[in-house]
Amino acid sequence: MKSVPERLRARRLRIEEGGEQGFTLIELLVVIVVLGILAATVVFALSGVTGQSAVAACNSDAKTLDVAVQAYINSPDNSTNAPPTTTANLVTAGFNKTGDPLVSGTGDTFITSPSDNTAFAVKLFGELPPAEQTAVGAGTAADTVVVATPKTSTTYAVYDGAATNPCSAAS
Repeated sequence: MKSVPERLRARRLRIEEGGEQGFTLIELLVVIVVLGILAATVVFALSGVTGQSAVAACNSDAKTLDVAVQAYINSPDNSTNAPPTTTANLVTAGFNKTGDPLVSGTGDTFITSPSDNTAFAVKLFGELPPAEQTAVGAGTAADTVVVATPKTSTTYAVYDGAATNPCSAAS
């Protein structure tokens, strides 16, 4: 039987001659374990990001709808200053219909499309069914922005952009 140094020399010669190539099983297992640890670290680090992005998107959509409602009410093309009753009114109703070149845009809309997200729902109070309107509050104005988190929930809360933020439950 050959001694360990003789076997190592023999293996080295086979490798140099091209007869033996590749990695040992131990080397492959070590690489797989290291890659697994790195992947687990990355997944753990990024797990909270999706929840934070849903909250930010909810806040953005609610604020956009709130600003669009105020712009609709204050629009010179809205002679009665009546608030919109649905988000569809904000998509279809144009402003700056006069075509004045000194004012940007001709026939622009207040928002391009209603909010559509899987984590939350942003609507106007006037769009809710009567039972949900009662749950939010009877004295709430039709143009008030309300948020449901998660989207499948039938419990809406008023978005006022202040201390109470219903978007914080979005994830």
